[in-house]
Amino acid sequence: MSAPPSLAASWLGLTGPTASGKTAAALALARVVPVEIISVDSALVYRGMDIGTAKPNAQELAQVPHHLIDIREPTQAYNAGAFVRDATRLIDQIRSRGRLPLLVGGTMLYFNALINGIDEMPQATPELRESIEHDAAQLGWPAMHARLAEVDPITAARLSLNDSQRIQRALEVWHASGRPLSSFHAQRSDAPPTVAPPMISLEAADRAWLHERIALRFDAMLASGFLDEVRALRARGDLDAGMPSMRCVGYRQAWEALDGTWPMAELRERGIAATRQLAKRQITWLRSMPQRHVVEASSPDAQDQVLAQSLAWLREGRVQAP
Repeated sequence: MSAPPSLAASWLGLTGPTASGKTAAALALARVVPVEIISVDSALVYRGMDIGTAKPNAQELAQVPHHLIDIREPTQAYNAGAFVRDATRLIDQIRSRGRLPLLVGGTMLYFNALINGIDEMPQATPELRESIEHDAAQLGWPAMHARLAEVDPITAARLSLNDSQRIQRALEVWHASGRPLSSFHAQRSDAPPTVAPPMISLEAADRAWLHERIALRFDAMLASGFLDEVRALRARGDLDAGMPSMRCVGYRQAWEALDGTWPMAELRERGIAATRQLAKRQITWLRSMPQRHVVEASSPDAQDQVLAQSLAWLREGRVQAP
């Protein structure tokens, strides 16, 4: 078991589903509190994937130091274990500089791993991966989801029927270790108790508000040249649709459209639908985090509420002041 040291009150978390306004709220907080931002996003780690990940632009990156952005080529793997190691090291370094580590993002698995620890999960052999992919091609991913539900109902319950990447990984872990993926994410019963770091979560009570934001952002990505970005990635020659980077929401749909798997005219609809599914999974994770303080994302003063709550925690000593 590889678990991070006690990080209670040494960092502040800002999370929420995709398109909920996390980046803007983090930058607003950074104008008042001396912070450095650690990205908690499994897609932002990849270089050359800027538009489709809604990566902070150069102006935003210049306003405050950012970490764990553009640290991997799209051909390289990155996982929760690597994130915990990187984030733990960065938290210590940022605090040594007299600044507050602000962890911002929506990859809930990474937050969970940092807070609760995570076992080192087994890697699948090429033969095992090929076997699962073969079965999926024959039976379809909904059938593979049903197979997963028999051995790991906890993980299956939080995955959509067509979330091929995560269904495949969960089945790989089960076959490689004989243990459900959810058991690797569970907190050790023999681990010393720690106080969960304070977390602010931007969540919208009205799901329609979030859906509209998702649609507007996807339209903005298309207008900004998202398809050209994916064409450039394809032109590299060292990427394929099965790599984790190219399975990111939006990129997978664009790759399939460029392959001619379905009409290009369907890209917008499919990309928005996939992003909505991502948001739904994120919200499911968030509901399992009782320590989070919810801020209504659609409120006109949401950023002010994030700042006020952060300052209150600093005054109360729940977060160590920089």
